[in-house]
Amino acid sequence: MEERDRMKITDRLARPLRDLRLSVIDQCNFRCVYCMPAEVFGPNFRFLAEDQLLTVEEMALLAECFVELGVEKIRLTGGEPLLRRDLDALIERLSMIPGLRDVALTTNGIHLVKWAKRLKAAGLKRVNVSLDALDDDIFRKMNGIGVGVAPVLKGIEAAREAGLGVKVNMVVKKGWNDSQIVPMAAYFKDLGIPLRFIEFMDVGTTNGWDYSHVVTKKEMYEQINAMHPLEPVEHEYFGEVASRYRYVGTDVEVGFIASVTEAFCQSCTRARISADGKLYTCLFASKGVSLKDKLRAGAGKEELKELITAVWNRRTDRYSEERTAETAKQRPKIEMSYIGG
Repeated sequence: MEERDRMKITDRLARPLRDLRLSVIDQCNFRCVYCMPAEVFGPNFRFLAEDQLLTVEEMALLAECFVELGVEKIRLTGGEPLLRRDLDALIERLSMIPGLRDVALTTNGIHLVKWAKRLKAAGLKRVNVSLDALDDDIFRKMNGIGVGVAPVLKGIEAAREAGLGVKVNMVVKKGWNDSQIVPMAAYFKDLGIPLRFIEFMDVGTTNGWDYSHVVTKKEMYEQINAMHPLEPVEHEYFGEVASRYRYVGTDVEVGFIASVTEAFCQSCTRARISADGKLYTCLFASKGVSLKDKLRAGAGKEELKELITAVWNRRTDRYSEERTAETAKQRPKIEMSYIGG
């Protein structure tokens, strides 16, 4: 699709719609302390039934609508998206949409060994792998199910061998895995893999967030810069969330996603669709608008695009800029495992 033929829609703060996070499943095989703590998401937790999930055809149709409204990048999320059996069929459909420049995936990496080649063949371009420590004991504690680091590292290698671009994401929680900041930076610097450090955020209502648990971007930067000097890298596009740096004398990057201490609401271009088809305009949203109901009532693309446009046009979200210690605890928010990271 030609750029001039694509609609440009903006919200009330003049932010365009450019990125879509599409959750394909709400289930996950990890119980990470900052996302799906085991004491809440236990053996009896009721996840969405299969008929409540969007089908491949429904997700592809919605993706077409979003691309025609200006979306250029789609990231598949969860839960753990590699638990979705027909994931490669979805990626194949998405990769054929005119005007969609990038299809990416966020995963914990455990199943990449068996999935990587299939995903690449289907049209996937890159993966972000979540890994919060290199120390086995710390990582087992972080993921909540006692899995060591080796399966994730094997998954990363499988993705690289398949020709996928790889970045690694590390959520840092003070007192849990902050001792791993420098070891992680050094390890992935040597591999030439970009690493993103993410401040511990108050997503959802079950992860026990408190500001005292946040390791700030400034603190992380100072540790890494002391290990190897950093120089800033300019943003590639409007709406880029990571502050990017390069290790001096190399082309290896490290980045920081600092939604707590350096909010980027003013340039947020992301919409999110939950696994059961609700549209959310913020990661910290309390409620969404059902697109699935419209779809299953027989709505066509034009009607769906009108609804999406109406939702985006009235968007005023800037939660991270307005966050206080009180609102973080009092305001109900959708869990990240449901809405996608």
